[in-house]
Amino acid sequence: MEISANAKINLTLDILRRREDGYHELQMVMQAVSLADQLTVVPARGPEGTASADLHFLPTGGKNLAQMAAAAFRAATGLGGQVDVTIQKRVPVCAGLAGGSADAAAVLRAMDELTGAGLSPVELAKIGEGVGSDVPFCVLGGTALAEGRGERLTPLPPLPPCHITICKPPFSISTPQLFSRVNVRKIVRRPDTAGTIAALEAGDLAGVARRMYNVFEDVLEPRRMAEIREIESALIDCGALGASMSGSGPSVFGLFQDRRQAQDACERLKKSYRDVFLCQPV
Repeated sequence: MEISANAKINLTLDILRRREDGYHELQMVMQAVSLADQLTVVPARGPEGTASADLHFLPTGGKNLAQMAAAAFRAATGLGGQVDVTIQKRVPVCAGLAGGSADAAAVLRAMDELTGAGLSPVELAKIGEGVGSDVPFCVLGGTALAEGRGERLTPLPPLPPCHITICKPPFSISTPQLFSRVNVRKIVRRPDTAGTIAALEAGDLAGVARRMYNVFEDVLEPRRMAEIREIESALIDCGALGASMSGSGPSVFGLFQDRRQAQDACERLKKSYRDVFLCQPV
């Protein structure tokens, strides 16, 4: 079976408090986008399933999120055998776009169809909770409010039609390090989550774009913050209604009403960056 694994962006990302279990309580408005990996899932040729990708440094065995998802599906349903998963990567890794989680979610959907299990998206998302915090959203897709660690999802009205330019600078950001720098009591600037939801309900793209923010941006190392801000400024200069960092970064995206402006932003950023994409909400 061949299946797409769509990336996500965070229209908002807020950290409300540190929980007793050591995790942080998050509140995020998340959006699936058309940027996607392509997966092929087939019965395993050997006794154990494998995962292979066109990036040599990704794990190939049970530590790959795609294989973890297959194992979680078998454990939850008692259905399906070992599978080999081939991944054509288009979503950058370690980018704040949930590329690995999207692959895991795609495997869950594929296993459900291949086995005829007939699970609902909500049931598949529940299985995905044990694989990764972003997997439930990647199963459900669309536009949603994510709370808790990201596993509690409330569907929202779709983001109005628009064009999205995504740029990943050539460095990675450690998510644990970012969380370690967060002092919830000292967060000064937060996204207007309620206002973002109201703008979605009104079909107001500009209203959504004005309210986008990611609290992780304020705890970046100064040199990383400067580059993120520079990319955001380039997107705004090209006509983006708003720009923000996605997830724990470093990918930055801008929302555009006009496709030509979004394309111009891509061309401008490609002069300095390799990973630049034009996509749409899905």
